[in-house]
Amino acid sequence: MINIGINEQDRKEITAGLNQVLADSYSLYLKTHSFHWNVTGPMFTSLHQLFEEQYTELATAVDLIAERIRALGSRALGSYSAYAALTGIKEDHGITDANEMLSELLKGQEVIIRNIRSLYPLVNQANDEASADLLTQRIQTHEKTAWMLRSLLAV
Repeated sequence: MINIGINEQDRKEITAGLNQVLADSYSLYLKTHSFHWNVTGPMFTSLHQLFEEQYTELATAVDLIAERIRALGSRALGSYSAYAALTGIKEDHGITDANEMLSELLKGQEVIIRNIRSLYPLVNQANDEASADLLTQRIQTHEKTAWMLRSLLAV
């Protein structure tokens, strides 16, 4: 039995939300990595490097999110099918245009931002400061990345 000051129902709801963020983050990781491999054009070098920085950051993030889920006593999802069933991030279906890649990654970042933001009322009500801290760090990273992608797209 887990006795950390957060009741079982709140822990289950929080971890369901964190598993959503995990699914979104892993899906965006895969998409970003694919774009890293497949980008072409005059911005190849800069985008190849940018996408590598982004997927590397996401790889670290999925580990932190999964470990928080485990600390709360739930199972962290770990399969493509589980992620695909939850995520709102569309898979890469052969995009080759660099601007379209940037636009798709921006949409993915914004999906994650919205999903993270929706968890705040629950973690605050449960006094789950550790999850709130993780979510705050994630939202800061995703908002900064979204800003950079918007800047590259000039939107």
